[in-house]
Amino acid sequence: MADWVSGKVIRIEHWTDNLFSLYIHAPVCSFTAGQFAKLALEIDGERVQRAYSYVNSPDNPELEFYLVMMPEGKLSPQLHQLKAGDKVQVTQDAAGFFVLEEVPAADTLWLLSTGTAIGPFLSILQKGDDLDRMNHIVLVHAARYRRDLNYLPLMRELEKHYSGKLHIQTVTSREKSADSLFGRIPALIENGELESGVGLTISAENSHVMLCGNPDMVKETQQVLKLQRGMVKHLRRKAGHITSEQYW
Repeated sequence: MADWVSGKVIRIEHWTDNLFSLYIHAPVCSFTAGQFAKLALEIDGERVQRAYSYVNSPDNPELEFYLVMMPEGKLSPQLHQLKAGDKVQVTQDAAGFFVLEEVPAADTLWLLSTGTAIGPFLSILQKGDDLDRMNHIVLVHAARYRRDLNYLPLMRELEKHYSGKLHIQTVTSREKSADSLFGRIPALIENGELESGVGLTISAENSHVMLCGNPDMVKETQQVLKLQRGMVKHLRRKAGHITSEQYW
């Protein structure tokens, strides 16, 4: 059973009508970049909880979570209304195995995300540990509209920090943008546009792919990589080329 601690909202950044970032101070235990915590509120006498990945580096005491407000949801509309100084419950210990220490070395590490699922990748890149095993890192963030690419400034800062090792590629599926590829990640891999845009190849010989996001994207991308590139899911008992986490 999870141990809960009381957290205090430091600030909240409303990016769009339904996308927001929550910044919290809470006495949580140390975590590994890529892991998640659970946030909870007491609603009608019941503790309502959901899992959210840490966006911040484990070195940063300001806990950061990137959320989407689902109007029909039980918790996210309440979190969306929080203000600085409000209280929120946080699990003391993080969880999850979507971390770099579970990933084998590769020439190119592909980090493919949709929506708010970019969170764990930003945590991993801000921490920076264990990335010397990779020669190239590709961070892909897909969203419906350009206005939903809220962490692009941070992505660009990280790109500069890694001095040519990190390649950034954004994707939009509902509108065309001069700076982004247009479409969905599985199709852009299938037709070669993603690799062409980045200038690197995805193959079983030189790549490892981490997938995080919409379950349909994760499933379809896995299928494309399996059928087109001969890549298989990575397991602790048997090394592979694909590590995945569905985000809801």
